[in-house]
Amino acid sequence: MRFVKFAAVAGLGLLLAACQQDRTGEVLGTAVGATAGGLIGSTIGSGSGRTVATAAGIVIGGLIGNRIGAAADEDARRRAMEAEYRALQYGPPNSPVVWRDPNANIYGEVVPGAPYQRAGYGYCRDYTHTIYIDGRPEVGRGTACQNPDGSWRTIS
Repeated sequence: MRFVKFAAVAGLGLLLAACQQDRTGEVLGTAVGATAGGLIGSTIGSGSGRTVATAAGIVIGGLIGNRIGAAADEDARRRAMEAEYRALQYGPPNSPVVWRDPNANIYGEVVPGAPYQRAGYGYCRDYTHTIYIDGRPEVGRGTACQNPDGSWRTIS
């Protein structure tokens, strides 16, 4: 219970800091990144390790989401998510699926790994998503597994 309170206060602090600068994209990116990171982190550990993994996920996800949200508009985020889906669903292993926002200097590539079966999750793939913002790379790595409806969810 103490951890939930800590996570709520930390998330609120990140949001308030971003709001003071009046940067809506950063606020949204921070919130989404911290939430996703916390959820991913909570699935990794067990016992006290789960608390550490969740906290790390909140911080790392918030930082990455803030950076992407600061630079990316809705169109760039949509293009990035579509590329991620195409890479996971159809991409040959180690072959990049590229995307670009023509209205901003934001582009990236998603490189899927080989598909495999994972106990309790089914069909999964590791992937790397590199986003270039003004030529500087931001790299994220994860594992996604396919849901029964065909959508993908990141598990780590």
